[in-house]
Amino acid sequence: MANPKKLPARKKQPLPVHRLGIDMGGTKILAAVVTPDGQIVGEAKKKTKPEIGPEGVVGRIVSAANEAVTAAGLRMKNVAAVGIGAPGPASPETGFVFNAPNMSGWIDVPLGDMLAQRLGLPVVVDNDVNVGTLGEFVYGAGKGRKSMVGIFVGTGVGGALILNGLLVRGARYAAGEVGHTVILPDGPLCGCGKRGCLEALASRTAIERDVRAALDAGRPSSLAELILADNNRLTSGTIKMALEQGDELMTEVVGRAQFYLGLLAGNLVNILDPEMIVFGGGVIEALGESFLDPIRATARPCFLSQRDVESVRIVPATLGDYAGVLGAAELAGRAPRIEGKEDNG
Repeated sequence: MANPKKLPARKKQPLPVHRLGIDMGGTKILAAVVTPDGQIVGEAKKKTKPEIGPEGVVGRIVSAANEAVTAAGLRMKNVAAVGIGAPGPASPETGFVFNAPNMSGWIDVPLGDMLAQRLGLPVVVDNDVNVGTLGEFVYGAGKGRKSMVGIFVGTGVGGALILNGLLVRGARYAAGEVGHTVILPDGPLCGCGKRGCLEALASRTAIERDVRAALDAGRPSSLAELILADNNRLTSGTIKMALEQGDELMTEVVGRAQFYLGLLAGNLVNILDPEMIVFGGGVIEALGESFLDPIRATARPCFLSQRDVESVRIVPATLGDYAGVLGAAELAGRAPRIEGKEDNG
């Protein structure tokens, strides 16, 4: 009897290693294909258009994801997993976004399942500031550290906590909301409804409110012309220009914001004793390292322990717009370890 012909052994296909990181904001969606060592090999950007609702926005996210994968010269089957940062509290375990401020209809949206069905990949969802802070921790200013606090100053003030290398999310996924720490009781009304929150004292929105109030009261300043020249907006770039010109009003208002940010940083060090506080966001990106000097000067005398105060570094973020997608990709890479809050904060 003739021996049966042996079929050639099939070559095992290598497991996909690339990850897809997505940063969804109120104005734009950025998607990037990332290698395990943090290299971006393809990216795509789209406007969010939040007015079209969750289904419409998810369609735009999927489109951006496909374009990023194509730009990387890959196909979706070459991607191992997807991570996405969304504005507002979100659950990595269930993939739900509980409430996305300034996003029409975003209440209890199952974003993870919606994307997984359309992309055919596992998807992990988290808060956008958590994701951006994770990006800075792994690939940016916090690389090599074990504990870090991220504070992002822009239209609002967001924050995130990393202790022993893990994101601290809290029992209700609301940990790290440093912008709503009450710094000045009976202070200005915050968008959240409380008074005296840090966000109501030190965000770009707060700076603009105080500047416009002073101008309306007749305070002399070059700011009126600068704002008018910038389509009647007070952008981070306008703030920088006014400070460079030595405008007294802007110097005063920004100095007040820096003081409150310094108080927050000092309190966070006393509560958490992190190795590092990283400041990011549009205001920090525009104003740079010099913006942090007054914050350090206020924060360090507030430390209860004055031993090795310089070892607690207060530094600017380094990744800019890419912190979110890199953090989201890292989140996707950690996904198999997400089994419960006790394992991931």
